Amino acid sequence: MSRDRICQKLIDSLPLLFTCEEREEYVRIRTPYLYPDGDIIDLFCQEEGDVIVVSDLGETGRWLRMQSVSAKRAPKHQALIKDICLNHGVEFYRGMLMARCRPGDDLSHVVTRVAQAALRMSDLWFTLRTQAVESFADEVADFLTEREFRFDRDVPHRGKSGRIWKVDFHVRADKRSSLVYVLSTGSRSAASRVVNSVHTAFFDLMYLNAGPESLQFVSLFNDIIDVWNEEDFRLAEQVSIPARWSQPEEFAFILQEAPWRRDSLIMF
Repeated sequence: MSRDRICQKLIDSLPLLFTCEEREEYVRIRTPYLYPDGDIIDLFCQEEGDVIVVSDLGETGRWLRMQSVSAKRAPKHQALIKDICLNHGVEFYRGMLMARCRPGDDLSHVVTRVAQAALRMSDLWFTLRTQAVESFADEVADFLTEREFRFDRDVPHRGKSGRIWKVDFHVRADKRSSLVYVLSTGSRSAASRVVNSVHTAFFDLMYLNAGPESLQFVSLFNDIIDVWNEEDFRLAEQVSIPARWSQPEEFAFILQEAPWRRDSLIMF
């Protein structure tokens, strides 16, 4: 079956939301499905004898790795990928999601199975994002312990709005105490949402800055991962002291020595 016949077969059997385009070696299928950051999920068809192989050519796996702090998948995520493939009747081979359309099979059904598997696999990003924050928070806890700071983790504080905010760290040093939020994500598209959430939390908790034992607010960016813009740091600076994980000595100095200057903040 020629590539133009593959396209015609897809046009005849798939909704108009699916489009296909002939390439040098493959027929590319543009699906209506999206990765969590809005990128379109594309699939590819290639003939192997009388069989048409439908695959993502590893694009979903590559996309997922780009969103992760670690390039290596955890065993839990490997198991989830196997479950996804089993549920959708798809093979996971050398990082690719793939399925075969044999003579007599409906090509549109095979394409749909692979597309759904790619969509479900990309959804693992949400668990990776949570894992990234938790892993980074563990590193910060080890650092604070090593530097002999006294601290509590996941401390709840009620904001002026009445909402309860769970702050990552409440650190007590000799000269003052600090509330520290850690900001970590493997996705550039998610970075602004992370900063906005911390900005909202610190703004709601601003009353804790009052009095002789006022709390210092610190936003600790995991800048080892290059996902942050200067606008992110400036937004955090409106309600906190931004610190960078790549500069641990400065972070320790902020906790131990740097004074909280309320008049340096942009208040609304």
